[in-house]
Amino acid sequence: MNQPGTPHSSHNSGELTETSLSSKQVFKGKLLDVWLDEVRLPDGTTSTREWIKHPGACAVVPVFKDGTIMLLRQFRFPAGVTFLEVPAGKIDPGEDPLETARRELLEESGIRCTQLEKTGYFYPAIGYADEIIHSYVAWDLSIESQNEDADEFLQPLRIPFRDAIKMIHNGELTDAKTITTLIQVKQWWLEHGPFEVNLGR
Repeated sequence: MNQPGTPHSSHNSGELTETSLSSKQVFKGKLLDVWLDEVRLPDGTTSTREWIKHPGACAVVPVFKDGTIMLLRQFRFPAGVTFLEVPAGKIDPGEDPLETARRELLEESGIRCTQLEKTGYFYPAIGYADEIIHSYVAWDLSIESQNEDADEFLQPLRIPFRDAIKMIHNGELTDAKTITTLIQVKQWWLEHGPFEVNLGR
């Protein structure tokens, strides 16, 4: 599996690369920081880039023996909408993404896993943030109790994996993180799944 690139690196030729000439932090928050860079463009001219520095995050799909998975309903203030999402959360300083995935799964859904595998990674907001989300699949599960953050209110929903895939196609799932993670986990399961699951089309 390819490793994530460094912030501001290009996946294309060097002809498209922008070079930072100066960088200034303009906001520091609990979750993220906002920076303003002056950059040199490929044609030699300069411009500015406002971007968000983010510690990264992990998203997990827990797969039960009966072919169901656990999703979470959560209200998201910026969009003003309640979304159905996979368990996910940001990486704490110095924390290995694998441990983040394990911790967030337990805290948000009350699920403890003994098997956890990385299925990919992706950049959810390439136009304005350096955030990388690592996707994981979990199995061999036991249900304990949720221990979400004090300002989080989550409602778990257990549904067949195939129904979650259908919900992507019919527009019921609209959170990009959840859509991408489910697709990556589905592909991993088709190739490496330890037991049979109806994944739908």
